Amino acid sequence: MSEKFTTARISRSGEKFEILVKPDPALEYKMGKQLEISQLLAIDEIYSDAGKGTRASVEKLEKAFGTTDPIMVAEEIMKHGELQLTTDQRRQLVEDKRRQIVAFISRNCIDPRTGTPHPPIRIEQALAQVKFAIDPFKSADEQAKDIIDELRTLLPIKMEQMRVAIKILAEFAPKGYGAVKGYGTITREEWQADGALVAVVEMPAGLYGPFVERLGKITQGTIQTKVMK
Repeated sequence: MSEKFTTARISRSGEKFEILVKPDPALEYKMGKQLEISQLLAIDEIYSDAGKGTRASVEKLEKAFGTTDPIMVAEEIMKHGELQLTTDQRRQLVEDKRRQIVAFISRNCIDPRTGTPHPPIRIEQALAQVKFAIDPFKSADEQAKDIIDELRTLLPIKMEQMRVAIKILAEFAPKGYGAVKGYGTITREEWQADGALVAVVEMPAGLYGPFVERLGKITQGTIQTKVMK
């Protein structure tokens, strides 16, 4: 496939569907930029195999998407499917994500022998040795947790932890509880009579900012937090 165009694909109802897209606008869309689908498409066609130029049948499109409109189908593919990156795009995204991961680890981890952070260059060198496969679309802090486990085979390394007391109002508690578990370990929880959640969470210190931001969005700014000593 020429890198003037790339593909986005999805599997539905046991069938594969592909579209040809312009690499840069498609990546921008996938990363959250608001663009019209027509700005991404190289050709207004839905394929079962774009490489061979085999178009998807009307029957299969109708069954999988409930429509044969190429714009509507393409939107579904871009939202929920996989975008094939060009070589340059993947290299750049992986390198950017690597820098974010190194910064996260340097900021949140220490050498337990000295109590001081490892320099970024030391982390970069160790990361190169463990050959961890960096996912360009997965958050840096989420990947860092797994990478730290790998780095322990090469470096004495410890992640600084903190304890945070939180209160989430009843109307936001079910969704908020799931989000909280994604950031750390709930060491104490209490469901109050009105349905509110009061809990204590232990988490890496570097996740506190993203944690408060995420819970703030979920609770519409009503989250209550207190860092515990």
